[in-house]
Amino acid sequence: MARTKTQIKSEITTPFMANEKLAADYGFAIGASFDAEFSLVSLENILFEIVALALFIHELFFDQHTKEVNERLANEKAGTKPWYRTMALRFQFGFDLVADKDYFDNGTATDEQIALSKIIKYAAVNEAADSSRVILKIAGETSGVLSDFDDPAQVEAIEAYVNEIRVAGVQVTIINYKADRLYLNLQIKRDALMLDENGMSKLDANYPVVEALQEFMKELKFNGELQLSFLIDKIQMVPGVLDATLISAESSWIDPALNGYGTPQPIFISKIAESGYFEIVTFDNVNYVV
Repeated sequence: MARTKTQIKSEITTPFMANEKLAADYGFAIGASFDAEFSLVSLENILFEIVALALFIHELFFDQHTKEVNERLANEKAGTKPWYRTMALRFQFGFDLVADKDYFDNGTATDEQIALSKIIKYAAVNEAADSSRVILKIAGETSGVLSDFDDPAQVEAIEAYVNEIRVAGVQVTIINYKADRLYLNLQIKRDALMLDENGMSKLDANYPVVEALQEFMKELKFNGELQLSFLIDKIQMVPGVLDATLISAESSWIDPALNGYGTPQPIFISKIAESGYFEIVTFDNVNYVV
């Protein structure tokens, strides 16, 4: 782990101040404080600052390099959760795998064709708690919005690919669901000078609370934990919002047994979407008071 610039400079100045010859030449006491003897604009201080900064940046580069190497090793090691995620994101619709390999034969395909074929934009991997099974959550993107795969040809190809690359003996369950539905009931105390009774900005004629909620959902990582306290914090940062109270939060998700959404369930504190992502159903339950 990289040392701080202050630590590096201290490790340079301590032996400098402990040197008997330098003490005699400069006229300071052996072991005295460097900062007490040399001003910020002294040549010695400026030189040591430059050296300390250079070493600090150099060590940061090494830290980043180590992190990238470790991540790459984890992603390339077959059978690990990061590996399954990496392999899912590498899927190319309409392309075939090289015989006996786990990568695609791109032949004469252009970079644009290859990029368009990578339809899985989001992936997350967990292990089932009740069995030796890998759970792979995936999602695509339509007009910048996360979406499931409902094209039978795409679904068939993805399933065939995962079955081909999975580790022998390991069962993989693919979660390709529509977004979990998020139901929010909020009460907003508004500044009457800035927001009207419907939450519209009196200056710009937009709906800043709604926009903040939409932005919050975009910022939430795929398969990330929705923390209600963070959602409230986001709303309270909106100009014109004096306070925000979450009356209730519920979510529902695709139930394979029903072939549709189940009954909305309350969310307490936080929740990870079964599909990996949420979609706010309506903003009609955001009420504004003064």
